[in-house]
Amino acid sequence: MAFVNSIKSSPTYRGQIAHVERISPREAVFRKPEHPLPSQIKQCLADLGITNLYRHQAKAIDLVHQGKNVIVVTGTASGKSLCYNVPALEAISENAKNTALYLFPTKALAQDQLRVLGGFDLPSLVSAAYDGDTPTDERAWIRRNANVVLTNPDMLHYGILPNHRMWGDFLLNLGYVVVDEAHVFRGVFGSNVANLIRRLRRLCKHYRSNPQFILSSATVANPGEHAQGLTGLDVEVVEEDCSPRGEKVFLFWNPPHLDEVKERRRSSNSEAAYLFASLVRSGIRNITFSKSRQTAELVFKYAREELKDNVELLDEVRSYRAGYLAPERREIERGLFSGELLGVSSTNALELGVDIGTLDACVINGYPGTITSTWQQAGRAGRRRGSSLAILVAQDDPLDQYYMKHPEAFYGKSCEEAIVDFENPSILSQHLICAAYELPLTEEDGEFFGQAYPEVLKSLLSRGELMERKSRWFWAGRRVPAQEVNIRSASRDIYSIVELGTGILLGTIDSTTAFIYIHPGAIYLHQGDSYLVVDLDLEAKVAFVEKARGDYYTQPREETSLVVLGEDLRREIGRTRVRFGRVDVTSHVIAFQRRRIFTGEVLGTEELDLPPQRFETEAFWFVIPDDVSSRLALGELELAGGIHAVEHAAIALLPMYAMCDRWDIGGVSTPFHEHTGFPSVFIYDGFEGGVGIAARGYDLCENLLRETLSHIKDCECKMGCPSCIQSPKCGNWNEPLNKKVAIEILEKILEKGR
Repeated sequence: MAFVNSIKSSPTYRGQIAHVERISPREAVFRKPEHPLPSQIKQCLADLGITNLYRHQAKAIDLVHQGKNVIVVTGTASGKSLCYNVPALEAISENAKNTALYLFPTKALAQDQLRVLGGFDLPSLVSAAYDGDTPTDERAWIRRNANVVLTNPDMLHYGILPNHRMWGDFLLNLGYVVVDEAHVFRGVFGSNVANLIRRLRRLCKHYRSNPQFILSSATVANPGEHAQGLTGLDVEVVEEDCSPRGEKVFLFWNPPHLDEVKERRRSSNSEAAYLFASLVRSGIRNITFSKSRQTAELVFKYAREELKDNVELLDEVRSYRAGYLAPERREIERGLFSGELLGVSSTNALELGVDIGTLDACVINGYPGTITSTWQQAGRAGRRRGSSLAILVAQDDPLDQYYMKHPEAFYGKSCEEAIVDFENPSILSQHLICAAYELPLTEEDGEFFGQAYPEVLKSLLSRGELMERKSRWFWAGRRVPAQEVNIRSASRDIYSIVELGTGILLGTIDSTTAFIYIHPGAIYLHQGDSYLVVDLDLEAKVAFVEKARGDYYTQPREETSLVVLGEDLRREIGRTRVRFGRVDVTSHVIAFQRRRIFTGEVLGTEELDLPPQRFETEAFWFVIPDDVSSRLALGELELAGGIHAVEHAAIALLPMYAMCDRWDIGGVSTPFHEHTGFPSVFIYDGFEGGVGIAARGYDLCENLLRETLSHIKDCECKMGCPSCIQSPKCGNWNEPLNKKVAIEILEKILEKGR
């Protein structure tokens, strides 16, 4: 592209383009469904300019007509919504009493799809969004009249299932349940949603309905397994994308080093702002994604500085984030759609399928954490078949830098696996309590809640949370239990975060991680804004915060110990022994540092007096056997620094294999562990009970360790840096770390033979 050539010839260019990938255009492949569409539905589609269906759309519709549950896993702008809209609208055209429930991860997606449904000229269709923004006086009308209800998991959990008797007619006639953007429902959130869906299916059985499930998703490595995990049902996979696609040029952009030692790079925010402004100057309509609201605003601010000599362009750029009021967000979306705006700096609020029209380029400020999300963001440009540009700007982070050096690992690799564990005891127990409130539990409910059901039921009875009467189990409390269950958490024990002065509840946080993020004096980030924790009430479990002043962040110091409760799996890799099992983790936040934003300069250290936190979870671990230690002849500090560095780097690269974030994973490295008897590295799920991340790490441990070794060796720094072994979440403030010893340890334990 001409833009790429102009950037390369710019005097400010310092070789930032690490890789160029050209993705070929693709022609559409059409097919008619085997089951002819009713004339009324064909006319509705024709009125929208749709006269042919892509082959994957026709295949999905055929499978639904055959009574199958379906997941459609195709790219951005491939028409996935027609795969569920056509069957649902066909059923409603036959009988207006037939109903469908659409489940979206965000309110914005529900509103966007509501607009799409409004374009169908179908007299029998009555569609409505039912979420936290729905006025109270409209809710009863929706329950009585709507035959397509669009909602989100939170409202399903808090508002619909506990009040199912008000939804009796709707559930009686429920034919389809749509789960859109299913890849978002993973980890703790996905495990909660999987139980929500089982509670919904259980109530449908009570009302004598048996809805089919139609799921849509961005590409994941295990779509059938993931869909089955979410629904508890057999699901057919449709993944051949037959929609048209224009050529896409995808650049990997690595910020230059700031010094000859090569231990720090220029900020990705500055590089992203430069690219954003350059695209706007060239008249190229673009969106620039950042990971947080604060960063998106910062990039926007920097870009406006870059454009200050082009005053006429300043009105054609905007920032976009979740904190804006709905009318302002809609105005920006319309500006993008109509072409009035040339550029928007956004959070991932625009990553999912809200239609914002035709964009020519996309800048991604920092690897989003998964290949799936990267392609989702890149797919926001070129949605109308034209050629487009995507640029991934790397941060000074191990995973970002790994892909900069190994682009083939990104382009040649399938997307990550989406992981859910609906039988996690902590999560399942919460949903069984909610289910018992909705309808008394029986032995037959094991068909919905899996093999763990009897044991978890027994535990709830012993704790007095359920009571038995004539082989049925009832909720023993008085309050609606759903109100006390956070579906974005694995724990019922949560802290509330309240703004002083206004009393506004900003959010909640697990007790297992509360002291890390909301200890007294902490800087807490909420949607990109910084708040200072001025008081932490341990009895009431409330953190009181106020808007922060100053340009610093906080980093806690945490002492973590780990006890092995049991080994479930074992294997040998090279010279090391790898194990997987259950562990008891105790963490104790004992101090924190204040550090200046951007430079990381330490401004001060304060001690804390907080109780230790304990939780059980899953972990995998490996040891450094005596023959390796003796051959390396390491001192205790060298050994500690080496295994600590291995722990950091392995945790940073684990998200390549599991659809998770490094913040979802914890680690402990110790020169001697009483269970193993050797220097050991433990990597565990950061959620009570575990959600399958460590299990995935155990399965792929050899690949993970080999990639960890390769990445540390390839890093150009001498002593270790944020690109290889330093971690922003380290509870020991990245002390001690030893890059050289980490390489030696990994080389020795991965040797074949004894």
